[in-house]
Amino acid sequence: MIRNLFVLLIVILMPTSYAMELEPRRWSHIPIDTNFSGGGYAYTEADIFLDPTIQAEDVELKMDTWVGRYIRSFEWFDKTARISVAQGYQEGKWTGLVRGTPTTINRSGLTDTFVRLAVNLYGAPPLKGKEFVKYRTNADVETIVGVALAMRLPTGDYIDDKLINLGKNRYAFLPQLGVLHQRGKWSAELTGQAAFYTDNDDFYNGTTLEQNPLYFIHGHIVHTFRPGVLATVSLGVDYGGEATINGVNKENKKKDIGWAASFTYPIERIILKATYIGTRSQEDTGFDSDTVSAGFSFYWQ
Repeated sequence: MIRNLFVLLIVILMPTSYAMELEPRRWSHIPIDTNFSGGGYAYTEADIFLDPTIQAEDVELKMDTWVGRYIRSFEWFDKTARISVAQGYQEGKWTGLVRGTPTTINRSGLTDTFVRLAVNLYGAPPLKGKEFVKYRTNADVETIVGVALAMRLPTGDYIDDKLINLGKNRYAFLPQLGVLHQRGKWSAELTGQAAFYTDNDDFYNGTTLEQNPLYFIHGHIVHTFRPGVLATVSLGVDYGGEATINGVNKENKKKDIGWAASFTYPIERIILKATYIGTRSQEDTGFDSDTVSAGFSFYWQ
């Protein structure tokens, strides 16, 4: 009973625990008919804060994540577009004291798959080869406006008699709108996003999990030292995402702040990137996390 209570409390917090994706340069100009691929590793430590009446203390998470991604750019209705697919694998450990009893939960397996289609509506014309290089050389001041639809597919590991799962067993649709403005070696980017979730009708013990939309806005400032060498600072907030189980409101509305810093450095056609991301809940219950990651990407035509 104590173990079931522990995991039920955590799973209510989990739907947005990985939502603070402070990823810069989502709208940057890239050459069409180009392939990008890469991988990365992230380590996350988090403190989970629950209602004190639950008598759960020192609840912590340690998570290892490996992810691979593929991007293909192309011309679509005279616009620059890109489609990306990302797949992860995670190993996580949740620990805590529930009514004074030490409790530990371990999970490992595939995460849900993410697919994203993005189109630059203004700026960033569809170019490649020498034309692209010439345009980027002369584009000292530029504004880009883009839209995208990201989807989270229910492909991750999921067991219906377990409350904590790496997969969510539901779809999520995330429309996005972004603006990027570049001026010399500096650029600023702002993205707004809403996440809409389908119901999980095969939740624990045959119950149904529903979740309200989660709204998210994040901004980034990027400085280019030389082509490919970039430093970025980021800030984001999210709000909403309250869940219900079998129609019972869990009163777990999210209100989080996140920040990040990253550094990118190229070696030939390989791009290396190191990132730190921190999040802090602004509610009495929530999720505070710190993540460090390292990744690489390369491209070919």
